[in-house]
Amino acid sequence: MKKIFHPLHIAAALIFLTSCSKSFLDKEPFDQLVPQSFFNTEKDLNLYTTSFYQRMLPSALTVTTDDEWGEYTSKNQSPQFIAGSYTSVNEPSWNWTNLRNINYFLENADKAGTAQEVKDHYIGIARFFRAWFYFDMVQRFGDVPWYSKTLSISDPDLYKTQNSRADVMDSVLADLNFASEKINDTKDNTASTVTRQVALAFKSRVCLFEGTFRKYHTELKLEGTAGQWLEAAADAAKKIMDAGQYKLYSTNKPASDYRTLFTSENPVADEVLFAVVYNNALRRWHEVTWKFNSATYGSRWGLIKQFVNTYLNTDGTRFTDKPGFDTIQFVREMAQRDNRLAQTVRSLGYKRSDGSAAPPNFGYTFTGYHLLKFSLDDKRLDGVGESYNSIPLIRYAEVLLNYAEAMAELGKMDNTVWSKTIAPLRSRAGVTPIEPQTADTYLQTTYFPEITDKYLLEVRRERGIELVYEGLRYADLLRWKKGKLLEMQWRGIYVPAKNLPMDLDGNGSPDVAFVDKVPETKVPGVIYYVLDGTASKLSEGSKGYVLWRDDEDREFSDKKYYHPISNTDMVLNPDLKQNPGWD
Repeated sequence: MKKIFHPLHIAAALIFLTSCSKSFLDKEPFDQLVPQSFFNTEKDLNLYTTSFYQRMLPSALTVTTDDEWGEYTSKNQSPQFIAGSYTSVNEPSWNWTNLRNINYFLENADKAGTAQEVKDHYIGIARFFRAWFYFDMVQRFGDVPWYSKTLSISDPDLYKTQNSRADVMDSVLADLNFASEKINDTKDNTASTVTRQVALAFKSRVCLFEGTFRKYHTELKLEGTAGQWLEAAADAAKKIMDAGQYKLYSTNKPASDYRTLFTSENPVADEVLFAVVYNNALRRWHEVTWKFNSATYGSRWGLIKQFVNTYLNTDGTRFTDKPGFDTIQFVREMAQRDNRLAQTVRSLGYKRSDGSAAPPNFGYTFTGYHLLKFSLDDKRLDGVGESYNSIPLIRYAEVLLNYAEAMAELGKMDNTVWSKTIAPLRSRAGVTPIEPQTADTYLQTTYFPEITDKYLLEVRRERGIELVYEGLRYADLLRWKKGKLLEMQWRGIYVPAKNLPMDLDGNGSPDVAFVDKVPETKVPGVIYYVLDGTASKLSEGSKGYVLWRDDEDREFSDKKYYHPISNTDMVLNPDLKQNPGWD
């Protein structure tokens, strides 16, 4: 089977598809296709649906940097939406091109002279991508117009108002139900095409989002239907678990198995259902390593201490139960922790491919928790966009977490569910998977004071750790109604004193010192982090956590659970209603 991202394959798809247009009235693909002469064979259906992958899937960089919207990320500065003046004028206009292409296909696919089950397979793929399109829209805007047909300039529906969230999501679910029943169930080991298992996994993601959104956003008055969505999420995830096509990737090497999922050129077929595929030989590259290891090209992303504290010890106990846990220095902080921590940020003993030591680099991160998860070890890639590791979009680990969370939200979490979901994830990471005896007070105090269920707290812990920087965190905060966490202080590593050179990789050599000004005589190998007292400082003046961007006014009011409808769209269509709280 050809990988869908082979350049020649993409070029073939683009023969009949023009470039993206920003116009609501964009008429493609009518200008390029004659239905009577094109929609005849399975090859035609395959060629058309192939275009959806190239046009609609996110890039590697989009997936891995979307989590800069999450509360656990420090960066140069917050998005304008969170810290700044944001109005409907700043909001980009809607783009309906991809939806029009999908609906055009759905209107013509049945013309093909092939078996109905073959046509249903490709129709299922189109409906999967329509669900993908609308799920993105609903997450961003809430109520949006639903279109299940192509529109002409004279169509009265062209300028209709929004459909309700409930109606749109019912239609999304209908599309996913069709896709998960009609798309072929053959496993694709390249993880580059939509199969029935992919459709089921995405359905579990969508239904979990909608079920929890309705449960916690009681202002919608849809909480009475939340359980139906949570049941659907659990059912979809369970079908994948029972099918046995996928499992957690493990070679019994907890210090490396997790990161292998994110640095492999070919998606790891055991666990990865769907991925953005890259290939060095074909020169299909991305720039993720460069972005995470550059003082200028990236945004100097890093995790914050509050989140790093949630990683357990390898014996399954809570790090935050240790006396003085918040003032433990970095080398001790990283020792005997969940192995995913050292595969997510640079930690003790990390070396590049040439064998050189590579402690956290404060030229590339502000907090000391220097992101590693998707970076390749070759130093050359720190300054060029030639990374070739494929980036997972949907993993079996997420399926397990979706099932666990849905069951916990339904009050059905027990030892059986735990042993099938959270326990194997922790075991893969070298963490003893002991069940919680009490609710974690640190998680309650720092993140979720409204949650008393000990299992649900652990599921949320596990979801954050396992899926960190896979582009899902911001959506999680939205559905849990935890946008206020985006106002959280960005804390870095604990520093016992200014001007003290500190070892960060445990090799006995100092790596960084925090100073008010760079000394005239420098210690070789030490990076001097200059504290300006405003954007960067220590929490207790001469010691404490590194604090970054305390000068920012981050604010998340309730209106920000939705973006505003753009001013452009409001002018074009006066029947649209602006989202509450936005001018």
